[in-house]
Amino acid sequence: MRFFFTSQGRTAMQGTGGESVRYFDFDVPLQKTWQPCGFFSDGRRVLFLSMEERRDGPGRSFAEYYHKTPTHCWTYDLESGVLEEVVAQQRRAVFETPQLLMGDERVLMQVVRDEGGQVFNVALDGTDAQPFTQLGEGLPYGFSLSPDQQRIAYHLASPQGYQIWTSDAYGTNRTLVAADPALLFFGPQFSPDGAWLAFMGCRFGDDPGHDWADAYIARPDGSEMRPLTEGQALWFGATYGPPSRRGGGSNLVAWADDGALLVPQRSPAAQVPWVYQAQRPDVDHFNREFESERAKGGVQIVRLDAATGVRQELTPLWEGIWDFRVSASPDGKELLFCRAETGGSPSIWAAAADGSDPRPITGGLDDEGADHPRWLPPIH
Repeated sequence: MRFFFTSQGRTAMQGTGGESVRYFDFDVPLQKTWQPCGFFSDGRRVLFLSMEERRDGPGRSFAEYYHKTPTHCWTYDLESGVLEEVVAQQRRAVFETPQLLMGDERVLMQVVRDEGGQVFNVALDGTDAQPFTQLGEGLPYGFSLSPDQQRIAYHLASPQGYQIWTSDAYGTNRTLVAADPALLFFGPQFSPDGAWLAFMGCRFGDDPGHDWADAYIARPDGSEMRPLTEGQALWFGATYGPPSRRGGGSNLVAWADDGALLVPQRSPAAQVPWVYQAQRPDVDHFNREFESERAKGGVQIVRLDAATGVRQELTPLWEGIWDFRVSASPDGKELLFCRAETGGSPSIWAAAADGSDPRPITGGLDDEGADHPRWLPPIH
């Protein structure tokens, strides 16, 4: 089956059966990076986000300058090769990023300005923007659409902390699912039948770098919430690579098609090589130093029974090997995940759904790292 991944700011497509890799080369002036953000119902068209040269950097903090980076949204037809800019009319800020496709005609857009972030439900051409959140509520992201497309789950980085909410398509009829001042809740995902939400919960007071978390589940109305792991057993804030090619990004809980959870579970005493520097201000949204001599342990992919919490190892737990970013194929037959050695850049691996037949698929452009694998839906 086909999947997307990113490498050195470029998006590529490949298959798990040994097909050749295709790097997309969109010849659009000023656009430096491209990433896929969603798929339309026909399985052929893809929603892309492009960004110009980042406006933050040395002497320019992430918080003050990153949102001044101009962005653009596009649809791309995988068969015809036609690229068209969308969400271009009536823009509200230079930094607007797609969060969730709502069918084929509307999209949730995150709009970040100096006064804060806000999400709008917008027609695909950019018109008819309806506020999904209001300024001052916090920054919502990590959106998940219910299987019946009637409810949206997301986490809200609010003044009261990171919370899990659900709402309708326009941000109304809201339900608070999870909130705890001692926990950072992140990345809710609807189960295949829509009956549950799964998400991460990080005890950030003891872990300012957000390296570790536990898996939680709850009903979409907030009832029956409980952890499925304990002791901050999962790798949450993934960081990797040598100093010349550092990278990262939050891990999420993933669902298998039968209702089990797929998670990256660490060895009990694991320590990452990129150590968070809590004593200094975070100006680059990374704020870590490479201390490979302190690193130990590793991370494996584990399957959790959502009803009982019983675990099944899908990849081995090896010293110095970090498996993460797992997802199940649309037909439920395969897994994709990233694997990185301590201090190394990740490669993308595939395996059967039970973890058998693991094999490397790509190390990315010039074998300098590949991340964010994402399955393509079937073409209709």
